[in-house]
Amino acid sequence: MPKEKPVNLNDEEIQSLLNRNFKKSIIHIEYDRDFSVSIEPEITQDFIRFLKESRDLQYTTFIDICGVDYPNRPDRFDVVYHLLSMTKNKRIRVKISTGESQSVPSIVNIFPAAEWYEREAYDLYGINFSNHPDMRRMLTDYNFQGFPLRKDFPLTGYTQVRYDDTQKRVIQEAVELGQEFRDFDFESPWLGHISDQDNNEVSEDD
Repeated sequence: MPKEKPVNLNDEEIQSLLNRNFKKSIIHIEYDRDFSVSIEPEITQDFIRFLKESRDLQYTTFIDICGVDYPNRPDRFDVVYHLLSMTKNKRIRVKISTGESQSVPSIVNIFPAAEWYEREAYDLYGINFSNHPDMRRMLTDYNFQGFPLRKDFPLTGYTQVRYDDTQKRVIQEAVELGQEFRDFDFESPWLGHISDQDNNEVSEDD
């Protein structure tokens, strides 16, 4: 007996299918360009598993997870998941919002490759993932302070690493900016290029 051919859904039908199963927890859906859906964090695991295991969707290829920082929002972070259905030739973006003191359910048990992406989001944004098997930093140095992709993180960081000739080892110390960095001229950053009072470009040799 021949197998039943799987159904290929258009964007409107995908929206209808998702609303039929998760309507109360879906915040917003749009598909002007990429298909994008915002959901409540509590259904993250059920929603991602449904996308992967649904016969009509088959989003079985995990692409990545990334963070976005909105420091003026109460829930300052977005966690964004990208999945691909190879059989349907469809992509989807799933977004959830979370705060600094909240945890996002890990999806490592659904997509094992998510382990490093969740660790990266933790390391660079401070986003916590509950039930993650190894929630440690992975890109920053030992004893690194802060989260470097947050928008309120200073460009110079809080500490610097250098080799100390006296101690004959690498040491960490607080960042101390030299005078040339504190008085940097952001209006004319290129070497050999200055502007006169009438805003005409001249070179230092003129």
